[in-house]
Amino acid sequence: MKYIGVNGVLTEAAKAVIHVSDHGFLYGMGLFETFRTYKGVPFLLDRHLHRLAEGCRMLGIPFQPDEERLTRQIQGLMVANGLGEAYIRYTVSAGEEVLGLPSGDYTRPNHILFAKPLPSANTQVGGSAPPSALQLLRTPRNTPEGEIRLKSLHYMNNILAKRELQQYAAAVQYKAEGMMLAANGFLAEGMVSNLFFVQHGTLYTPDLSTGILPGITRELILELAEAQGIPYEQGLYRWDELQQADEIFMTNSIQEIRPVHLLLEPDGTMHHVPDSLAQSGSITGLLLRDYRQKAGIK
Repeated sequence: MKYIGVNGVLTEAAKAVIHVSDHGFLYGMGLFETFRTYKGVPFLLDRHLHRLAEGCRMLGIPFQPDEERLTRQIQGLMVANGLGEAYIRYTVSAGEEVLGLPSGDYTRPNHILFAKPLPSANTQVGGSAPPSALQLLRTPRNTPEGEIRLKSLHYMNNILAKRELQQYAAAVQYKAEGMMLAANGFLAEGMVSNLFFVQHGTLYTPDLSTGILPGITRELILELAEAQGIPYEQGLYRWDELQQADEIFMTNSIQEIRPVHLLLEPDGTMHHVPDSLAQSGSITGLLLRDYRQKAGIK
């Protein structure tokens, strides 16, 4: 990245800094959203900004979403970095404050905007990530700091999970996503994605009560399933139930819908899952088609 947006100003990456007293740095007080563009336009930006605004309200960080202004900033940043499509990260940190826990709301947040190339599998409009593996991790999903999980700057749990993932040769070989369980052993979510699976024509996904992030793509998938009349359920499930699934896929805003074809366990056990995109009439394929139509891809 040659340029980064800092409080609405296009800034050379080497000069893009915040003060050490920013509570985002000191205490992890801040939130971020990641999303991608289609044909140069940020996808589902209104939903991402709504989630960000709700989180900022809970943390006492002033934030007034302005979709049109942010879109202009994103597109200007993409042009400056020579990007036709981009992976976008928008961060709002609490801003500078005195050392110590705050007694009231924040007043001077910092807004940081990153734009980088999409992963190679997603560089072409409509290009999807190839089928992936899912590695069961011993690192548990921690409980949310508050009532629901926020997409916050507290990311140590995910980083510890990634460090564990790198210890498994098969996970590295198959470029697996790490699957985290809640403390009670129920399926939670991937390190950077939400989980879905299909069994006997019904779509299943872990309930928010497991402490997972209420993903924007997750939300849209459930809406698309309802529109298609696909029965779905949000509940509590275990790893052995996942092994019986007819289809498994992970979702996030960058990779869209990524089918899973291999389940890996810490002891090296492997369990193969049918490639859902290769199946005629699969629910995964149907939802991916509808998702892309929603994104304006024919």
